[in-house]
Amino acid sequence: MTIRPILLRFISIVVLLFSVSVGWAEEAVRDVSENTDTIKEIIPEGLKSPRATMETFLHAINDIKRGSAERIEAAVSTLDLSEINSLVRVERGEDLAWMLLEVLDHTKIIDVKKIPTRSEGSSYFFHNYKNGDVTISRTESGRWLFDRNTITQLPAILDEVSTAERVSGNDNEASYVPWHIRFRQKIPASLKESTFQLQNWQWIGLLLMILMGLVIDKLVSFFLRSGVRRWRSSTDHGEFKEISEDILRPLGLMAMATIWWVSINLMGLSENVMLVLLLAIKFLASISGVWAAYRMVDLISAYLHKKAQLTSNKLDDALVPLIPRTLKVFVTVIGFVFIADNLNIDISSLLAGLGLGGLAFALAAKDMVQNLFGSVTVLMDRTFSVGDWIIVDGAEGSVERIGFRSTRVRTFYNSVVTVPNSKFITATVDNMGERRFRRLSCKLSLTYDTPPDRMEAFCEGVRELVRQHPYMRKDYYHVYLNEFAASSLDVLLYVFWETPEWNTELRERHRFMLDILRLAQKLGVEFAFPTQTLYMKQETTESEAAAEMDQKQAFELGQSYAKTIFAETTGIGVKPPPVAFPTEK
Repeated sequence: MTIRPILLRFISIVVLLFSVSVGWAEEAVRDVSENTDTIKEIIPEGLKSPRATMETFLHAINDIKRGSAERIEAAVSTLDLSEINSLVRVERGEDLAWMLLEVLDHTKIIDVKKIPTRSEGSSYFFHNYKNGDVTISRTESGRWLFDRNTITQLPAILDEVSTAERVSGNDNEASYVPWHIRFRQKIPASLKESTFQLQNWQWIGLLLMILMGLVIDKLVSFFLRSGVRRWRSSTDHGEFKEISEDILRPLGLMAMATIWWVSINLMGLSENVMLVLLLAIKFLASISGVWAAYRMVDLISAYLHKKAQLTSNKLDDALVPLIPRTLKVFVTVIGFVFIADNLNIDISSLLAGLGLGGLAFALAAKDMVQNLFGSVTVLMDRTFSVGDWIIVDGAEGSVERIGFRSTRVRTFYNSVVTVPNSKFITATVDNMGERRFRRLSCKLSLTYDTPPDRMEAFCEGVRELVRQHPYMRKDYYHVYLNEFAASSLDVLLYVFWETPEWNTELRERHRFMLDILRLAQKLGVEFAFPTQTLYMKQETTESEAAAEMDQKQAFELGQSYAKTIFAETTGIGVKPPPVAFPTEK
């Protein structure tokens, strides 16, 4: 089974929804900006002055060292990250917080009592360095934060002070700092030189990162293929023996994307470079995750399909194709939400936009909703099942698939008719597959020269064939002389077969008709066909003419013969009971 069409469809949906959500997000931003003058932001106590900001930062770091890792958010909140793109703000914010701690620890002992507590006024300069300053400034919102210039210059300041000794604490204090920041401080100065956009050691790191990701991808794919081969050879489920060895290939891509994701966050890249690389890696991880989920759904679908084949209930044959489609829609939605979350797209704005456009969407999706209700009607009422022979709106054939939007009918000349499910809400459906019995009604035409006793023997012989054939209905059938036709004596043949499908019916009808032909040959009766007999009338003399009876003599003669025949066949005064068919024991 190929995944390329599904991926193309998923990517197109993501691009469409991403463009729509960006438009809604921009509109939401404009609305917020128009109302900022009327909203008075509440300033946290820990950010109301330079001293409060410094204390908040130091207390948060100390709590992290005591084991409260979640306090990193409080430390990041003291940094002015407004110039950093929101897509990488979380990752960059944590690294910058640890860089700031290292700069402070290599500069001087901090006496927070000497830091001013003013809520307004000029910025507070902590220290001047060759590569910049560490400054706490008041923002437009009234918060005191380590300002934008400090945030921009922190990597260069850290490189400047990395060779200096720590002014407080001991060497164990450095163990709390992420290893990639400690590694950055030990890199030789020659590797920290920038040739193009990045420092030399970062280019080397990117090369190693790409190489390691590719190696991990190949190793994971190799072990997964080997595992799938062993599983296929040992499993008892035949439906899994035909699956591809690369069914779990997306997991290798996920492992590669994870390695790249972690490595990118550890190299301290510049914002612009990190933005491009991290965005691409997040998208790759999301796509590979959705792809892997699709493959899992295919495995579940194969298993459910096999289980449905083992049951006699046809409802599960209709439900099983719907389950993987439902799961794939669910996976697509979850994948879109995951991608939107990683790209920092405001989902609430998207949902709000859906609410505003709900009326237009409802009008546009009217047919889709009708088709959905039609599919529910088919499943709940069990109008038909997969494999049934149906006739609906001029389409006749075997049901091949029941979907959310339409039902596919394979006609008897091998074409496919797609019927919208909304048709089944009001249309008349003739389900030939629900027939318990399959009828044959025809006339067996015998020649006029067939003697009455042979006619009786023939009719009773046909009845006995009905009683002997295993697939024929034994409790209701008719074989009687029914009509004096223009050139034949017509015997009504009205019988039924109880067969599971059309193929068996054709075979059993063939056997039954051949047995009728053999019976006719043994009894010496002949089947009639349209004929004309020409009689040449010859004039008779008066002496040869028979004496004509009068009316009374004619009546008496006819009545006498009729009573004799009836007495011999039925019996004078005897009333045959209604027809009753013998019941099988």
